[in-house]
Amino acid sequence: MNYKIFFFIICSVFIFSCESYFDDVKKINSSGLIPAGKTKNFILKYTDSAKIKAVLKSPLNVDYTNQNFPYSEFPEGLNIEFFDLKEGSTKVSSNYGIVYYSTKIVSLEGNVIIQSPDSSFIKSNQIFWDPEQEWLFTEEKIVFSSDDYNIRAQKMDADRSFKLLKTGKLDGSFIFEDK
Repeated sequence: MNYKIFFFIICSVFIFSCESYFDDVKKINSSGLIPAGKTKNFILKYTDSAKIKAVLKSPLNVDYTNQNFPYSEFPEGLNIEFFDLKEGSTKVSSNYGIVYYSTKIVSLEGNVIIQSPDSSFIKSNQIFWDPEQEWLFTEEKIVFSSDDYNIRAQKMDADRSFKLLKTGKLDGSFIFEDK
């Protein structure tokens, strides 16, 4: 047998039998985010003066408070219930949520629904919430609905009670009394 052919066969077998570890080598130098912690079946109860003010529930909380820009995310969605003895409870749900601790802004994303005690609700693909200012805002389309109205708008800027509400172009049906 010709030594050149034998050498070619051995080299070919050697080259094609080696696995590629290039992706693994790239991962060594990457600076991936490592969470400070993960919590399954997350439940957070917020109290003030020994009274429960809110309960947040989520299948998963991933805590990145160990980063330069600390945040926590709820990649499998969340449900929050705010309790008010006078007005009743407000319920909030979304498919995804993230809390930015430095800016104190909460981003709710994917099928966001905010239902007030009177059963009126807002739906949007994304709503930002500033808990310190008790302010909600979005540049996404919203639906604001109750028994008396069904409003669609291009954006929203509102206080928690929706008494101060600014929107973009409106579309929908309204029932109102002429006095």
